[in-house]
Amino acid sequence: MIRLLFVLAAVAVALMVFTLVDVALTDAHRARGVPKGAWFLVVLIPIVGPILWFALGKEPAGTAPPRPRVAPDDDPGFLRDLRRDEDTDERIRRLEQELADLDDDPPADK
Repeated sequence: MIRLLFVLAAVAVALMVFTLVDVALTDAHRARGVPKGAWFLVVLIPIVGPILWFALGKEPAGTAPPRPRVAPDDDPGFLRDLRRDEDTDERIRRLEQELADLDDDPPADK
Protein backbone atom coordinates (compact mmCIF):
# COMPACT_ATOMS: atom_id res chain seq x y z
CA MET A 1 0.00 0.00 0.00
CA ILE A 2 2.82 2.38 0.87
CA ARG A 3 4.52 1.63 -2.45
CA LEU A 4 1.33 2.55 -4.28
CA LEU A 5 1.16 5.86 -2.42
CA PHE A 6 4.78 6.63 -3.34
CA VAL A 7 4.10 5.80 -6.99
CA LEU A 8 0.97 7.95 -7.02
CA ALA A 9 2.82 10.81 -5.34
CA ALA A 10 5.65 10.53 -7.87
CA VAL A 11 3.14 10.57 -10.73
CA ALA A 12 1.39 13.61 -9.24
CA VAL A 13 4.69 15.47 -8.86
CA ALA A 14 5.79 14.54 -12.39
CA LEU A 15 2.45 15.69 -13.78
CA MET A 16 2.72 18.96 -11.86
CA VAL A 17 6.28 19.61 -13.10
CA PHE A 18 5.29 18.77 -16.68
CA THR A 19 2.32 21.11 -16.43
CA LEU A 20 4.39 23.93 -14.93
CA VAL A 21 6.82 23.64 -17.85
CA ASP A 22 3.92 23.61 -20.30
CA VAL A 23 2.42 26.73 -18.70
CA ALA A 24 5.80 28.47 -18.82
CA LEU A 25 6.33 27.64 -22.51
CA THR A 26 2.80 28.50 -23.64
CA ASP A 27 2.30 31.97 -25.12
CA ALA A 28 0.26 34.32 -22.94
CA HIS A 29 -2.34 34.89 -25.68
CA ARG A 30 -3.22 31.16 -25.60
CA ALA A 31 -4.06 31.16 -21.87
CA ARG A 32 -7.81 31.11 -21.28
CA GLY A 33 -9.89 32.02 -18.27
CA VAL A 34 -7.37 33.70 -16.01
CA PRO A 35 -4.01 35.35 -16.76
CA LYS A 36 -1.04 33.09 -17.35
CA GLY A 37 0.53 34.04 -14.03
CA ALA A 38 -2.54 32.80 -12.16
CA TRP A 39 -2.31 29.45 -13.94
CA PHE A 40 1.00 28.82 -12.17
CA LEU A 41 -0.87 28.94 -8.87
CA VAL A 42 -3.74 26.78 -10.15
CA VAL A 43 -1.32 24.13 -11.41
CA LEU A 44 0.15 23.78 -7.92
CA ILE A 45 -3.11 22.17 -6.75
CA PRO A 46 -2.25 18.44 -6.90
CA ILE A 47 -3.89 16.46 -9.71
CA VAL A 48 -6.79 18.92 -10.17
CA GLY A 49 -4.60 21.86 -11.26
CA PRO A 50 -2.92 20.08 -14.17
CA ILE A 51 -6.24 18.62 -15.29
CA LEU A 52 -7.80 22.10 -15.28
CA TRP A 53 -4.86 23.49 -17.28
CA PHE A 54 -5.07 20.88 -20.00
CA ALA A 55 -8.88 20.89 -20.11
CA LEU A 56 -9.60 24.61 -19.83
CA GLY A 57 -6.37 26.56 -19.60
CA LYS A 58 -5.04 26.95 -23.10
CA GLU A 59 -6.29 27.37 -26.62
CA PRO A 60 -5.61 24.55 -29.07
CA ALA A 61 -2.30 24.81 -30.93
CA GLY A 62 -3.87 25.55 -34.32
CA THR A 63 -5.65 28.71 -33.28
CA ALA A 64 -3.87 31.97 -33.99
CA PRO A 65 -4.46 35.20 -32.13
CA PRO A 66 -6.79 37.57 -33.93
CA ARG A 67 -4.82 40.06 -35.97
CA PRO A 68 -6.17 43.55 -36.39
CA ARG A 69 -7.05 44.26 -39.98
CA VAL A 70 -4.92 47.07 -41.34
CA ALA A 71 -5.25 48.65 -44.75
CA PRO A 72 -2.04 48.34 -46.78
CA ASP A 73 -1.49 52.10 -46.81
CA ASP A 74 -1.59 52.13 -42.97
CA ASP A 75 0.69 49.11 -42.48
CA PRO A 76 4.24 50.30 -41.74
CA GLY A 77 5.73 46.98 -42.87
CA PHE A 78 3.97 47.18 -46.22
CA LEU A 79 5.09 50.79 -46.73
CA ARG A 80 8.67 49.93 -45.76
CA ASP A 81 8.72 47.05 -48.26
CA LEU A 82 7.20 49.28 -50.91
CA ARG A 83 9.91 51.93 -50.41
CA ARG A 84 12.59 49.23 -50.47
CA ASP A 85 11.19 47.89 -53.74
CA GLU A 86 11.12 51.40 -55.23
CA ASP A 87 14.73 52.00 -54.14
CA THR A 88 15.78 48.68 -55.66
CA ASP A 89 14.00 49.48 -58.92
CA GLU A 90 15.68 52.90 -59.07
CA ARG A 91 19.09 51.36 -58.43
CA ILE A 92 18.53 48.80 -61.20
CA ARG A 93 17.50 51.59 -63.60
CA ARG A 94 20.68 53.55 -62.79
CA LEU A 95 22.89 50.49 -63.28
CA GLU A 96 21.21 49.66 -66.58
CA GLN A 97 21.73 53.26 -67.72
CA GLU A 98 25.40 53.12 -66.74
CA LEU A 99 25.82 49.87 -68.67
CA ALA A 100 24.07 51.37 -71.69
CA ASP A 101 26.35 54.43 -71.50
CA LEU A 102 29.42 52.19 -71.36
CA ASP A 103 28.20 50.21 -74.38
CA ASP A 104 27.72 53.42 -76.37
CA ASP A 105 31.35 54.56 -75.96
CA PRO A 106 33.38 54.07 -79.16
CA PRO A 107 36.43 51.88 -78.79
CA ALA A 108 39.60 53.89 -78.20
CA ASP A 109 42.27 53.69 -80.97
CA LYS A 110 45.76 52.89 -79.84
